[in-house]
Amino acid sequence: MPTPAKVTPEALRAVARAILEREGQHGLTMQAVAAALGVRAPSLYKHLRDRDALVRLVAEDVAIELGELMNEAIVGRDEAADAARALAASARRFARDHPHGYGLIFGPLPEGARARGSAMARASEAVLEVGRRLSGDARALESARTLTAWLHGFTSMELAGAFRLGGSVDDAWAYGLDHLVRGLGASE
Repeated sequence: MPTPAKVTPEALRAVARAILEREGQHGLTMQAVAAALGVRAPSLYKHLRDRDALVRLVAEDVAIELGELMNEAIVGRDEAADAARALAASARRFARDHPHGYGLIFGPLPEGARARGSAMARASEAVLEVGRRLSGDARALESARTLTAWLHGFTSMELAGAFRLGGSVDDAWAYGLDHLVRGLGASE
């Protein structure tokens, strides 16, 4: 008789992320993850309380990865506007490459399934830093929220195929981001 598969946190996270990106949030089930790990679904309850905990595990993994990419994007960029553009480009690229994972960060989820704690703090570091650089310490949070809202709105519309009036979406991205960065910089 074969030895039962051992479920490690790393394997659980990797398999769940792969299922999410392949099948979307609805495909991310305890049964699907268990099958991919070669175990029965009830054995996952030793590691996770319920499906919300599974979704939260993946959402936190996505948040950390996105945060790391945005942090890397602003390293060595002294000019605030340059850092903002690099951060936004890295988030847009991530959303295009991982649309279902991106959706876990910004989409509607039950409270028990939302990324939280240190994962969200790490995901927010770069955008808060860019907000501080653009608008100063007193308005860093407001600036970061404004940048995030614009970036997410534009990216979500792009992913949904909502820009149908013609013209270059990339040109619209650059135009909007340039004006937003200038406006946030003017608030100093």
